[in-house]
Amino acid sequence: MSGMTILFLGDVVGKPGRKAIAEHLPAFREKEKIDFVICNAENAAAGFGITPGTAKELYDAGVDVITLGNHTWDQAETENMLNEDWKVLRPLNYPPNTLGKGWRLYPLPDGRQIAVVNLMGRLFMEPGLDCPFQASRTLMRDLRIGEGCDALVVDVHAEAASEKACLANLWDGKASLVTGSHTHVPTADERILDGGTGYHTDAGMCGHYNSSLGMAYAPATARFEKKGKIRLEVAEGVGTMCGTLAKLDADGKCTHIRAIRIGGVITQAA
Repeated sequence: MSGMTILFLGDVVGKPGRKAIAEHLPAFREKEKIDFVICNAENAAAGFGITPGTAKELYDAGVDVITLGNHTWDQAETENMLNEDWKVLRPLNYPPNTLGKGWRLYPLPDGRQIAVVNLMGRLFMEPGLDCPFQASRTLMRDLRIGEGCDALVVDVHAEAASEKACLANLWDGKASLVTGSHTHVPTADERILDGGTGYHTDAGMCGHYNSSLGMAYAPATARFEKKGKIRLEVAEGVGTMCGTLAKLDADGKCTHIRAIRIGGVITQAA
């Protein structure tokens, strides 16, 4: 069989991020002949978590699978979504018996299967997580490209670039693409590792970039200057669709990778 083209979209922050995807993804997906789209949407609902309505907006725009992260539990509807919507993944390395799944196989129309894995880092992140390295080693005993799936994508939702890089190295040769989310800043280090795995430390944010990581400056600045219950608000403005595009060969190895930045106020790359 031929190879495939996969797009990973970084953290969607509120309405500007959802709107950017709705405006840019359909045409971009057709232009690049993209087979599968994965999107981290843990900030899609007003900056905090996800709801069925915000998920539907992303599906309607062409997103196939949604990954989450440290804001997984911010919305009350999420528990039902994790039980009922097989397109939504939460981090694999939550403690045992946590609702939902941390990875799944998804079929393509031609019968090939793509595995999507959602991991969360532990460095500078929330407490109570299992080790993402041990969770990865356990999973890859039975799941890697060519064994159990035709392609495999790992979303590493983590703060530290060092942790992301080490997890990517662990998956090198076993995953098609390892791409990071969470920091809301697109990095300039997209590359193919020695074993044929595409890697990008952070795909960036789908949201308004004249902001504090997609949030309005005023409440974000107030959080630095004083104590108290100060709720962040999504910044209003034109959103940018940011992500990572990877082309794979018939063996599921990455042959081409590039950063995607379309719309909004930052330098374009498409």
